[in-house]
Amino acid sequence: MEIWINPACSKCRSALSLLDAEGADYTVRRYLEDVPSEDEIRTVLKRLGLEPWDITRTQEAVATELGIKEWARDAGTRDRWIAALASHPKLIQRPIITADDGTAVVGRTEDAVRDALSR
Repeated sequence: MEIWINPACSKCRSALSLLDAEGADYTVRRYLEDVPSEDEIRTVLKRLGLEPWDITRTQEAVATELGIKEWARDAGTRDRWIAALASHPKLIQRPIITADDGTAVVGRTEDAVRDALSR
């Protein structure tokens, strides 16, 4: 399993603590430094079963600068959203855990992290 984190994020630190407490085998990806490509974001979205706007942090300053809240949320703008996430990784919701069964979860709660552990 892999977990995309921002070390400054308390939700990420909590998820890591739970993974460690459960003895999980995982790798850490500091996605602000090791920025995912558009294709990697598409893959994670497919694994999550979500759309790019579902994992976008719309309260970030860069989101305001880009005017993301005003963007349409449809198939025609999907690539625009993905490009924004790849260009501005701070917009990506965190942590994202890719499970061994090919699925993924946004691990913002203990239940979500445990869900990833059970897969």
